[in-house]
Amino acid sequence: MEYIPTTANVQAFIRQSQPFIEWLLDWKAGLQPLSLASLTQNGAQTVGIISVDVIEGFCHVGPLSSPRVKTIIEPIRRLFELAWSQGVRDIALPQDTHPEDAVEFAQYGPHCIRGTVESETVQAFKSLPFFEQITVIPKNSINSGLAPGFNEWIAARPQIANWIITGDCTDLCTYQLAMHLRLSANQHQQRNIRIILPVDTVDTYDLPVAAAQQLGLVPHDAELLHLVFLYHMMLNGIEVVSEIVP
Repeated sequence: MEYIPTTANVQAFIRQSQPFIEWLLDWKAGLQPLSLASLTQNGAQTVGIISVDVIEGFCHVGPLSSPRVKTIIEPIRRLFELAWSQGVRDIALPQDTHPEDAVEFAQYGPHCIRGTVESETVQAFKSLPFFEQITVIPKNSINSGLAPGFNEWIAARPQIANWIITGDCTDLCTYQLAMHLRLSANQHQQRNIRIILPVDTVDTYDLPVAAAQQLGLVPHDAELLHLVFLYHMMLNGIEVVSEIVP
């Protein structure tokens, strides 16, 4: 039998979930900053940064570009500059670089095809004087851990105990990246590994129900999903902080 939601069912669901949602909002509001200096006290070589999918096709141009996602560019750029000034040299950018017939397009539609502007790193990162020393890793799925060369890049840096994760989208590529690193460390009993996610450097896209229905797409509530996936990462041992400060 087909389930047809009624106003009473929706209201009952909201009432039941309200205490948890209130708790989530209080938790997020109470997040604290983390100083980079505290992470580099055993040496800048113990810190690495991975920023996923901050590219033109999710920020400025193309069908999946998002005004919300665009707002994380500057906080990430500032983090890169801060980290570089303190001696951090291991920064990687896993980025969508799809073939024209990518299987993923069945879910998300064609985007960020290799050789197009959409697949390019945002200009704010390219303009950094040390950009050529940052590692760009092309990927063809929302899981950076499956990208050729990614795990090898991680394995070549056993000295890194503090991984700072940034990028988009909170509930998609960022989540997959952070969880891949956290679960890999768990599997290998690496107790010293910290996976840190500053909230000011991550976000997701918004597609309201009415707009999605008009376009024949799946709706996507950014505020709810951003919050729930931040919580889910915290629940799994990822350190969610408000921001990284000097």
